[in-house]
Amino acid sequence: MKILVLNSGSSSIKFKLLEKKKNWEVLNEGIIDRITNKNRETALKKIINQFDEIDAIGHRVVHGGAKYKDAVKVTAKIKRDIKKLSKLAPLHNPHNLAGIIACEKFLKGIPNVAVFDTAFYADIPQKAFEYAIPQKIARKYQIRKYGFHGTSHKYITEEIQKNLKNKNAKIITCHLGNGSSISATKNGKCIDTSMGFTPLAGIPMGTRCGDIDPSIPMFLKENTKLSASKINEILNEESGILAISGISSDMRNIWAKAQKKNKAAIFTLEFLAYKIAMQIGAYIAALNGVDAIGFTAGIGENAWYLRKAIFDYLEFTGLKFSNIKNKKNELSIHEKNSKIKIFVMKTNEELQIAKETFKII
Repeated sequence: MKILVLNSGSSSIKFKLLEKKKNWEVLNEGIIDRITNKNRETALKKIINQFDEIDAIGHRVVHGGAKYKDAVKVTAKIKRDIKKLSKLAPLHNPHNLAGIIACEKFLKGIPNVAVFDTAFYADIPQKAFEYAIPQKIARKYQIRKYGFHGTSHKYITEEIQKNLKNKNAKIITCHLGNGSSISATKNGKCIDTSMGFTPLAGIPMGTRCGDIDPSIPMFLKENTKLSASKINEILNEESGILAISGISSDMRNIWAKAQKKNKAAIFTLEFLAYKIAMQIGAYIAALNGVDAIGFTAGIGENAWYLRKAIFDYLEFTGLKFSNIKNKKNELSIHEKNSKIKIFVMKTNEELQIAKETFKII
């Protein structure tokens, strides 16, 4: 079976064609940039016309709310729900839906499957997803923790389970990139995650602030001339690593400056390692122990110096890592006598989407 995986974003469309034989094989992949609502159909038609045979299409859809716990075959009702949920993901769901509609137009009769980023978190316990606000407001406006990067966390969790040969393992996965999130999983089920109602929550990211006192935006609104939209822009696009360092949102640039003894760069690394270690520590408590920790995405896979700084906070757990393996970004970087296994893995969201599409079809 040949499955086309599409990630139809606001300004780009990423695609990958995979075939399921004994193992999964990538037949083609690519990206088209500078997408607008006017040329989206044309771009999708250009992608589709490259292939003679497609048996199914798997679509990344960012928000499935609390309702969708698994991938689903697209129907008229599913499309209506994706549209309704656009108010929770206005920068993503409308473009994801546009990709689905275009595929239905150009590939009539070929099944489409929606794979939701939020699905991995739909079953987290109420004590993890609830916010301490009036429940009438929370229910009316669907305010709760949703979590994001779910496809990546699910893929890494399953890969670690395979390496451990233990489906019941307690696992913490760290997706660290320009957008970052950390999730805690037990028996293959997520029990908590750092992102919340929006992807702004959790640990500091490239340009996102992460968790802050919720009164700060209101204070700024009341005591400055900043509009609500500008404050939102600041918290999403001008904060995080960029703001703390005053250098860049790119960890590679910060590391280069840190090696030259730049104080702001050194502090940024210390600050981020502290915040990540705090979140991991919280999830070790939530899980009542941990068997493995996984790192993925651009920073997670490559920033060995940041991982080392994180591990320094976790010595009390019995975690022991190899400096040599860590610097080489090897698959497993723990020592043999470490109580906690540590993995560095490249995520593969497209393969995860293809697997879930294959399962549905």
